[in-house]
Amino acid sequence: MSGIALSRLAQERKAWRKDHPFGFMAVPTKNPDGTMNLMNWECAIPGKKGTPWEGGLFKLRMLFKDDYPSSPPKCKFEPPLFHPNVYPSGTVCLSILEEDKDWRPAITIKQILLGIQELLNEPNIQDPAQAECGRGRGVKSTLWVQRALLESWVHKNLRNYHWRTYPCNQTSPVPQKLLK
Repeated sequence: MSGIALSRLAQERKAWRKDHPFGFMAVPTKNPDGTMNLMNWECAIPGKKGTPWEGGLFKLRMLFKDDYPSSPPKCKFEPPLFHPNVYPSGTVCLSILEEDKDWRPAITIKQILLGIQELLNEPNIQDPAQAECGRGRGVKSTLWVQRALLESWVHKNLRNYHWRTYPCNQTSPVPQKLLK
């Protein structure tokens, strides 16, 4: 592991602990021996108020390479989201996360997470990762908004379950706005 990457990530952790946006989470994972792994972070992004994502808490993994901050981290939603700028694998498609586009070594974890939160409600249709999310219907079509509302509800109420494996026979109060 690169000393430069570890030093920068230690600084990022310190800065995050001192000042981070309300509702967000970013924590380095632990290795099997209990030591901190600064190259692998578990993060969570709250859905922005007034958007279909409001109320959800979206889990994301940030993986850093040895050449960080020269190269951006890989950011991946776990579980993946149905969103035009999220690949089916969960990997986020955002220009500030691409070395050949807008990545700059000065970009912080805080800026990345805020950028991803903004992307949730303002998809970039010029750079789709999942074209079927909006193809032929407009990016903010009724179907897409309903799916975003459903995923937000799931991420808010079933945080310990993967939405695809939650038992269908369980009775749970689905918000009325999702059934319209």
